[in-house]
Amino acid sequence: MNLLSVGASYRTAGVGTLEQLAIAESAIPAVLQRLVAQPYIGEAVVLSTCNRVEVYAAVTGFHGGLGDVCNVVAEQSGVAAGDLAGHLYVHYDEAAVQHLFRVSSGLDSMVVGESQILGQLRDAYHAATEADTAGRLLHELMQQALRVGKRAHAETGIDRAGQSVVTAALDLAADHFPDGVAGRTALIVGAGAMGALSLATLTRAGVGPLRITNRSAARADRLAEAYGATGVPYAELDAALADVDIVVTATAAPDPVLTRERLAAVLERRTGSQPLVVLDLAVPRDVAPDAAELTGVVVIDIDGLASSRRTPPAAAETAAVEQIVAAEVEHFLGWLRGADIAPTVAALRTRADEVVAAELGKLTSRRPEFTAEQRADVSRTLHRVVQQLLHSPTVRVRQLAAEPGGDQYAALLRELFDLDVPLATQADAVPEIGGTRA
Repeated sequence: MNLLSVGASYRTAGVGTLEQLAIAESAIPAVLQRLVAQPYIGEAVVLSTCNRVEVYAAVTGFHGGLGDVCNVVAEQSGVAAGDLAGHLYVHYDEAAVQHLFRVSSGLDSMVVGESQILGQLRDAYHAATEADTAGRLLHELMQQALRVGKRAHAETGIDRAGQSVVTAALDLAADHFPDGVAGRTALIVGAGAMGALSLATLTRAGVGPLRITNRSAARADRLAEAYGATGVPYAELDAALADVDIVVTATAAPDPVLTRERLAAVLERRTGSQPLVVLDLAVPRDVAPDAAELTGVVVIDIDGLASSRRTPPAAAETAAVEQIVAAEVEHFLGWLRGADIAPTVAALRTRADEVVAAELGKLTSRRPEFTAEQRADVSRTLHRVVQQLLHSPTVRVRQLAAEPGGDQYAALLRELFDLDVPLATQADAVPEIGGTRA
């Protein structure tokens, strides 16, 4: 099996495309099953966040695996595969490992260094585990990616400022208030992970009083109690919108929650000249695109954040994380090369056992006078000799296989001993390890 990563993010697609590609949490198990049902895909993990949608897969061939992933993504999103091509990035083997480790450490995030991606990646891995679509390769890859992300945050200052998508959006919102956002009233719509992060971030920024609403009142009330906010019944959303300065929307609704008509009606109930600033952190968007045209409403969404990133971490901090990622990629590739030679070593030992068994059979037929005890002694002696002869070479070949170019040692063993070891990568022509397709 080889590793393949196919995705789109804020770097390659606008929010309109991302919301077409976005996969609802409830739909991910079915998408995972469709992926592993494809002929070239053996394992799969799907990561879908507000600014990226990615598939990580263990495949038996590059071209076949890429075609399978693209077909499933196109079917799920309703976007033709040809139309997706300009928005997708593709990483293979070493490049796929490097990309995932950069994602987990926050280097590829819209807000560099944000740590929320670790929770999102953990959820994606958990969903694949529950759906039984992560096998040995992706289990190891995902566990290592989570460890790399934790290490990057623990050993460097890349997240020292506590930056996140919410802090970045709030930073843009501050431009629309003469005295900043402190003391401004705010409403959070949605009580999921992003809603909780929004409450925590706004609290730290001194925004308040804070209110929160959600279709499930119980979840909103729990968050409100935890952060000293006020829970608002969802039926009273319009009244709450008319009475705040800032709105953060972070729901999982498939259609806009704040339509042009709804916001127009809200504006008629507001007093004063201060615009209503809406931070739309949902994908698909919670605010209808045409609502941003209303006078008196300022909408800051993922597209706005992508084009207005302001406070990147210091170069020394990102360089330190890059060094961690590079070292961890090489460590993982060493494990992968060692794992790749295991079937060859197993085949060699099986061949040795077969030879011993055949010779013991011949000996038994030639020397029928041997007792069972004598035959057992001969058998143990032969097995010990073979195991001693094989021990040093197999240990050494495992060590050599973990080094760059180590795959040639497995090939040499197969050639020398004429071993028949099925190779998954023979199913398709593939680029060199580390190759990237875009």
